[in-house]
Amino acid sequence: MRISGSIALVTGANRGIGRAFARQLVERGAARVYATARQPEKIDIPGVERLRLDITDPQSVRAAAAAAPDVTLLVNNAGITTGTNLVTGDLSTIKLEMDTHFYGTLDMVRAFAPILGGNGGGALLNVLSALSWFSTEGANAYAAAKAAEWSLTNGVRLELAGQGTLVTGLHLGAADTDMMAGYDGDKMDPADVVRLALDSIEAGRIEVLADGWSRHVKASLANDPSAFYGIAAT
Repeated sequence: MRISGSIALVTGANRGIGRAFARQLVERGAARVYATARQPEKIDIPGVERLRLDITDPQSVRAAAAAAPDVTLLVNNAGITTGTNLVTGDLSTIKLEMDTHFYGTLDMVRAFAPILGGNGGGALLNVLSALSWFSTEGANAYAAAKAAEWSLTNGVRLELAGQGTLVTGLHLGAADTDMMAGYDGDKMDPADVVRLALDSIEAGRIEVLADGWSRHVKASLANDPSAFYGIAAT
């Protein structure tokens, strides 16, 4: 998969990591970049084609697929974080997290998989999170939705292998975006995250661990979870 000459579509391209993806795809010579958002008028990247897209609306997803039948690289980046816990949080908000990260991403995959296959296979990248692999107070709905999206990524990778589609999962701890504005820890530059992700697609990698925290969290999965969470055995 080469970025130069590809036809890319990026969800959530109006800000943050999605905006950085759209910008770098143009800079790296993509022949066409569809930059999508619920409010495409807010996309300010020269050289892209703006499309309206709400990934939680099946009709909107179908319309995007009809408008972009030449896509060879799909970047599923659109997401939300509601700061909701599972036991006491509002159930409709928890469902919104799942509708966005799991069902919305799945709807995009189902709509564009035939397009990618018809255009030679191409590549599909899902922007995941280190929170695919751990939970934390105040973000448990997000973590559960990202865990589901990680499993989705692994599943569709197997299902699309026969048509030659590379399916890559991108994990990171935190990037310096509007979504993470209230977080005080270390944050990556979105441009660095995107550069690593696009380089990894060109190298044919199926998983990208963008920072030390995502590598640490994944490595911890082989151990007793009480060590990671600091919970003593009873």
